[in-house]
Amino acid sequence: MRDVEVIESAEAAATALDPVRARLLGELAVPASAAGLAARVGIGRQKVNYHLKALEAHGLVELSGERRHGGITERVLQATAATYVVSPAALSASAADPASSADHLSASYLVALAGRLVREVGALARQAGASGKRLPTLTIDTQIGFTSAADRAAFADDLTAAVLDLAARYHHDDGRPHRLLVAAHPVPEENP
Repeated sequence: MRDVEVIESAEAAATALDPVRARLLGELAVPASAAGLAARVGIGRQKVNYHLKALEAHGLVELSGERRHGGITERVLQATAATYVVSPAALSASAADPASSADHLSASYLVALAGRLVREVGALARQAGASGKRLPTLTIDTQIGFTSAADRAAFADDLTAAVLDLAARYHHDDGRPHRLLVAAHPVPEENP
């Protein structure tokens, strides 16, 4: 089971987002049969089987094993990932495109960049997993408390200078290209 699976197809996304199927995916973090799931979620076994077939058809669950009870073989399924993220690629033509935004300080540009990040890293992670390799990534996640807009602007200037200096120092035209995305946004207030 992978930690995170990026869903690329609209059909798979619709299947995973169905409330009953989403619940079954959550329950299948631990392998289970249709009968076992039916007892846990309070839905009839036949209905659970129907939903499991749809999830399996889109690669969201997979066969974990089989159990034999007398003359009956029971299939045991497991989710393919602990969590799922829907890629903007599932929306195809209506997915946000960073190139279409001239305002690089806007929220829409940041959201489009985040969408591109999910799409690209999801595809790269899938390729790396298929070849048995790790995907080299770097992530920095921190919080900064700015006391004023002037502090935030000064920080942005210093950060830009530092990143440009580092990029110039380590960039090689014949090296493997990596995309660096640096973003900042206010931390949302938690609901009471």
